[in-house]
Amino acid sequence: MSFLSSLAEVVGQKNVLTGEELAPYLTDWRNMATGAAQCAVKPGSTEEVAAVVKLCAGAGVPVVTQGGNTSLVGGATPDASGNAVILVTARLNKIRVIDPDNATITVESGLILQNLQEAARNAGFLFPLSLAAEGSCTIGGNLATNAGGTQVLRYGNMRELTLGLEVVCADGEIWNGLRGLRKDNTGYDLRDLFIGSEGTLGIITAATLKLFPQPAAKCTAMLALSSVENAVAVLRRARKAFDTALTGYELMAGVCLDMVHGCFPQQKLPFAEKPVWYALLEISDSEGEEHARGMFEAMLGESFEAGEIDDAVIAENIQQSKDLWHLRESITLAQAQAVKSIKHDISVPVSRIADFIATTDAACRTRFPGLLNMTFGHLGDGNLHYNVGTSERFTAADMARDYDAIYNLVHDAAHAYAGSISAEHGIGSFKVDEMPRYKAPRELELMRRIKVAFDPGNILNPGKVLR
Repeated sequence: MSFLSSLAEVVGQKNVLTGEELAPYLTDWRNMATGAAQCAVKPGSTEEVAAVVKLCAGAGVPVVTQGGNTSLVGGATPDASGNAVILVTARLNKIRVIDPDNATITVESGLILQNLQEAARNAGFLFPLSLAAEGSCTIGGNLATNAGGTQVLRYGNMRELTLGLEVVCADGEIWNGLRGLRKDNTGYDLRDLFIGSEGTLGIITAATLKLFPQPAAKCTAMLALSSVENAVAVLRRARKAFDTALTGYELMAGVCLDMVHGCFPQQKLPFAEKPVWYALLEISDSEGEEHARGMFEAMLGESFEAGEIDDAVIAENIQQSKDLWHLRESITLAQAQAVKSIKHDISVPVSRIADFIATTDAACRTRFPGLLNMTFGHLGDGNLHYNVGTSERFTAADMARDYDAIYNLVHDAAHAYAGSISAEHGIGSFKVDEMPRYKAPRELELMRRIKVAFDPGNILNPGKVLR
């Protein structure tokens, strides 16, 4: 029996995709990475995933796991060899159980994030992970990249939101670690190794995740600011005023929202005069609308008096709040439409962000005249999407010529400010050669030892994270 026939015996012939059916799984959503594969398989259960991996391990065939295919770093795209099998998790989309008393939900890895959010809401809870791609990204991908999003400031990233995992290991054996325990001090934390490993250590098939109470009220405001220093000062004040009620704090360069309005004119900008910087501030309150609004207005009043805020718009209802967030969430789409861009997902300590932006912007302007800075991101947790784009003075041909130099300039700057070259998108294949530039040899050696221990045959997403 051929290898493909053996796969069909496990998952059914209709769930082994070749030819034209395979094509959509070979290219990432940004059309930045394209590979080749023998086939894509769509297992319908953890047991089928295990059987597929056993067949691949026995044949020495690489396995590339793919969820919503929304990776920004080529993390779910096979290489060009054509040897790999793409394991698509789309059929692993069940909600297994909601435990209200334990405030947990156990779901399969192919479940779309938005569907998980809705299931939690229908049960009277909140699952707080929120991303621009939440309508298409999957829980498995969120776990594989330790996704963050807009509410990390209050709830943490996926590692903090996860209590247990179910994983198919490289030999096809299943580890069932779906324990909904908040305290379990019984040795090495395997869960935390698999989260953020980008499918290189095991294939996550299910997870037990934390749920939270729905807030009694939310308040959202868009702020106009003259400097990043002022944005940091407002964040400091907000942390003191709101403590854990502070849910999100997003920073956006004025050029980013100008681009959103230019591409999507129906989205109105909140201020008559265009500010240099915007911030989007949100709190979630457990007491009620009046209490939340009172805290919110008092804090903003103090910021105005201190000269930190130039102007502010407070959402008067849910729709206005959604409109403000929609401006923020449309930045990536607008950039994709308006310019050719290079995306950077970096983090630096919040205390150093203003200096980082000022010095890196200046270095970009000096070395690459005309390069357009389009910075936005999650200021509250130090994560910036330091994106740069083309202009009339810096063309797509210029960007293609200087791509590596731009990448290195921004990453070197983040490293110099005690930061990271990947805050939430992962390493994938795009940044794998950057790892030796910024990771100590001892750190890389320990990571390689872990990889060999978990995947001695190097069949799980080879070429990603580590060479």
